[in-house]
This record gives sequence, structure tokens and C-alpha cells, in this order.
Amino acid sequence: MGSQLPKLMAYRQLLSGRLPFAASRTDHGVMVSSIVVQYTDLLRTSDYDLWIRLRELLRVQGLDPDRTIVVDLLQEGPDHEDGQVISEEGRVYRFTLYYDQAAENGARSARLDRWTDITDTWRRGSLATRTADAIAWMSSPESLT
Repeated sequence: MGSQLPKLMAYRQLLSGRLPFAASRTDHGVMVSSIVVQYTDLLRTSDYDLWIRLRELLRVQGLDPDRTIVVDLLQEGPDHEDGQVISEEGRVYRFTLYYDQAAENGARSARLDRWTDITDTWRRGSLATRTADAIAWMSSPESLT
């Protein structure tokens, strides 16, 4: 656990919004929020219960976590986080992820609720710019590494 402690602390800061998020230009000139890059990497590689469980839940919805882009996952209350992802096919989904955040293994039993296809309406939402940038980034080789 000692070697994972800094990573765990950074992860908790990331989720709490205490780490800065900036837009960065990729090797192919695409602008994308660092939150999209970081959360997408966590979805694909993290061994934390929350991300493992989210991968499982996305598969149930028919999405491949290795080809899904995470636009946002934000804690909105003591028992849930609101998220938005983009599928490999370019469909945009909004959802709420419920779990007991106070329980040691609460994320293992997380469940998706309000799974909504917002492909036709995301441009009017608060994450429109980040979603547009994430869609552009999806087509770059960096999004698959």
C-alpha cells in the first residue's frame, strides 16, 4: 500500500476537485481537458473499486471501457456521482452512479441510474465544450493509449 499511497491521495484530490484541470494540446493538435484524459485513463487502468465497478457497469450497457471516453464523473452528494461518457460509436450518455461512499467497499456494489442517451442534446449542456473536445480527441491516436 505504501507505493500506492501517493497515487491514492492524488486520486482523492482529483475526485474532490482539488487538483487543477487544464486544457492541453495533444500531439495531433487537438485541445482536450486534462480531466477527460485523466478520467479516461482511470477508467481503463485503475485498480480502485470505483473504476473497476464502472467498467463492469459500462459493459452491461454495451460499451467497451477501452474505447469509451469519460467526459466527467463528479461527486454530487454523499451517495452518488454524476457522469458523462462517449461510446466508441460517438453516442453520449449521462448517468448517475450510486454507492455507499462511507463504506470501505461501497463502490463494489455501485449501480447505474438515470442512464440517458443525450447524443442529440449534449450541445446545450454545461459540458458542451468539454464534450466537443473529447469527441475530437477520440479520433486521435492518443485516446487509445
